[in-house]
Amino acid sequence: MADTTLQGEFVTLRPLAVDDAALTFEWRQSVRAVYLNAAASSIELQAKWIASRPNSEYNFVIELKDGRPVGMVSLTGIDTTHRHAEPGRFLIGDEEAVRGVPAAVEAMKLIYELAFDKLELLRVHGSIATDNTMMIKWQKFMGMTEEGRLRNHFFMNGKFQDAVLFGMLAEEYRAKAQPKMEGFIKAARRRK
Repeated sequence: MADTTLQGEFVTLRPLAVDDAALTFEWRQSVRAVYLNAAASSIELQAKWIASRPNSEYNFVIELKDGRPVGMVSLTGIDTTHRHAEPGRFLIGDEEAVRGVPAAVEAMKLIYELAFDKLELLRVHGSIATDNTMMIKWQKFMGMTEEGRLRNHFFMNGKFQDAVLFGMLAEEYRAKAQPKMEGFIKAARRRK
């Protein structure tokens, strides 16, 4: 799994490598990363974390077509028996580089294609801290359905927060999310 590369029109998802430790460490220190799980406290620890990723995960760096790395995303918790997985670790680290480019939308589309088309999963799911309102809006926009809450599930930023649970079924992706994503990509193609 670690050697899988996913090609889109505007972005490529390439495997996360130990050589990405300094860059991903920098991204993880940004304000945008405050709601991700606790980050490594040094570049060396970030490199160790990357090296320790199991082959059962897909961890990617999002690159623009000119090769510039702009973010990261993963597909983890892959369960082939129950046919579900969790997209996550999603972070655009270089906001300026992706202005006017549907990098975030296309990266998620590639993750969903991996989950639903290549791995033939039936469901993707995840949880988001209630204070992470931008990601909650993003997930709803991307087609996820709020399925419930786990009360006081996360301790972040000095307080307990609920976890908002989201999920999307393969047929929901194909009927709603995929056409919306393709529309954004098509609009960007016209502007290009």
